[in-house]
Amino acid sequence: MKPLRQCDLTLSSPEENLAADEVLLDLCEAGSAPPEGLLRFWEPAHYFVVVGYGNEVSREVNLEFCQEHSIAVLRRCSGGGTVLQGPGCLNYSLILPVQPGSLESIPATNRFIMRRHQEAMTALLQARVESKGYTDLAIGGLKFCGNAQRRRKYYVLFHGCFLLHADIGLMEKALRLPSRQPAYRANRSHTDFLVNLRLPAQIIKAALTKAWDASELMPTLPLDEIAQLAREKYAQPGWNAKF
Repeated sequence: MKPLRQCDLTLSSPEENLAADEVLLDLCEAGSAPPEGLLRFWEPAHYFVVVGYGNEVSREVNLEFCQEHSIAVLRRCSGGGTVLQGPGCLNYSLILPVQPGSLESIPATNRFIMRRHQEAMTALLQARVESKGYTDLAIGGLKFCGNAQRRRKYYVLFHGCFLLHADIGLMEKALRLPSRQPAYRANRSHTDFLVNLRLPAQIIKAALTKAWDASELMPTLPLDEIAQLAREKYAQPGWNAKF
């Protein structure tokens, strides 16, 4: 696989940060971005809930608590479960060309990327990091990173969130127990299931940048397109509350 381009791009609103992944995926799909793919990082400054594309909001989210505390509930374009984003979370997004073998299907993509991240985190943490459940990274049976993907014909978006200094207690209040659980969770609460790595974000960024050989920066960023998609889709109740 060729070296990737990188962008460290945190935008001002949650809606824009979610829209950015879809816009960058579509640009790659249309041949308007570096063909080798890219690695993006972003770190939210405010708390908000993000449900997976097919999640039912009332089933996954404590809506009364979120409304009372002005925590927005948004929907992303990829699958996977529901998360609370906010300070102390480091998000990454990989956009890779679909290739025979390693990236040709959902399971193959999961295996390929999770194996690389498992190896990178094991080397960084000097501890046994496991790839668990669907697409989790865990240490000692505690999850510190969850992931999801969205596929186009020629490119795949694979993104995830590392818990570094996140407010897990707030997650307990804002999120319900997920409707789908990996067996290793064993119905544990968020407090008993999740763990913060308690590392600076830059250390994780450096490890992933090295793992994907993504030191070259993306020259231009489609900020106008991102802002438009955020307004027209990710800020709309028809999208966020569709299920």
